[in-house]
Amino acid sequence: MGSGMLRRLPWFLVLAVPLLAVTDYEKSIADWRANRVARLTAPDSWLALIGRHPLERGTHTVGSAEGNAIRLAAGPAQLGTITHADDGRVTIALADGVDAKIDGTDARTAELIYRGEQPTYVRFGTANFYIMQRGEQLFLRVRDSESPRRKNFAGIESFPTDPSWRIEADWVPFEPAKEIPITNMVGQTSPSKVPGKAVFTRDGQTIELWPIQEGGGAELFFIIADGTSGIETYGASRFLYAAPKDGRIVLDFNKAYNPPCAFTPFSTCPLPPKQNRMTIRVTAGEKAYTGEH
Repeated sequence: MGSGMLRRLPWFLVLAVPLLAVTDYEKSIADWRANRVARLTAPDSWLALIGRHPLERGTHTVGSAEGNAIRLAAGPAQLGTITHADDGRVTIALADGVDAKIDGTDARTAELIYRGEQPTYVRFGTANFYIMQRGEQLFLRVRDSESPRRKNFAGIESFPTDPSWRIEADWVPFEPAKEIPITNMVGQTSPSKVPGKAVFTRDGQTIELWPIQEGGGAELFFIIADGTSGIETYGASRFLYAAPKDGRIVLDFNKAYNPPCAFTPFSTCPLPPKQNRMTIRVTAGEKAYTGEH
């Protein structure tokens, strides 16, 4: 719309023209936040986690009763036994008469697959578990759709939507890609691939953020901390995803969100690399969770 056309419009329509884009943007952020809450409160979400148990070598009894080597927070008193063999294989033998299914079947014994995209699930009542691997360590990750954390979810508070925090940064690829150590909340460190860096200026500072490449997708994973961390926002980190295109990358900090560790002690979240610890205050995105932790 040209300036001459704007001069001929009534004053209230002239004011409405620049507001339309902001209103549309605010709606898009509101929709994103609603979807975020829907995912977080789903029956198989992070809020449903009720346990993360190390699985050492050997055979271990599993169940909710005292005396089990792996004591679950929900489920039958004696679920069965799990064996972690020296060759890395994990098998389960369900106890007689226990009401449980292994990957939806009535099998009483099975190998628990934990490598790849589809781990084996053992389900009992409203709860389930599977084996996950972090570094060289195996864990039982246990969920319950009736988890108190899920049922008592307190909602997420966010900073007011601010379009100025939707930043179009320069994308500087690394040729070849770099590799940096990423440490998680349980102290494990592993190398991660960094394909480039996002560079922008804010509050008089030049900021460089290094994302890690999680898979083959276009979006890259930013693990960040800033001047609000531990005050208004979760102390360990916040997460953000963005995809570079044609030498640019849009970092929308209104979509910066809390890691699972902000909601449950049973997750193993990565911590920000030193490159992503900003001194500026990023007053956008999710604030610290105030519910039960």
